[in-house]
Amino acid sequence: MTTILVVDDEYLIADILGYALEDEGYMVVKAGNGRKGLEVLDRERPELVITDFMMPLMDGLEFAQAIRSRQSPQALPIILMSGAQGSVGRASPELFAAVFDKPFDINEIIDKVRELIGPGHKGAL
Repeated sequence: MTTILVVDDEYLIADILGYALEDEGYMVVKAGNGRKGLEVLDRERPELVITDFMMPLMDGLEFAQAIRSRQSPQALPIILMSGAQGSVGRASPELFAAVFDKPFDINEIIDKVRELIGPGHKGAL
């Protein structure tokens, strides 16, 4: 099953994204900040990361930079979600495959996920 890592300190947003992606057949793992996200990344080896920008300990930009320092830029697509810092993400296309402003349209994120890593596997359980 295709795994997606969702990193957001707003648990409600992480849960909404998680449920929507699971409904599409993806496996979702979550972390509440960038540091925890790196731990989960090493353990779970996701095919895609969705991260918030504003988080404690390590923001989304620092998190993406840490991922890129470990892997080639094309190895792992990263989607950034941001309430106020979308322009920072858009100015860093080497880090982010896509940037969505909050509030976001969940269907647009699902469409982008499918574009980047293919469809989930509904009914695989």
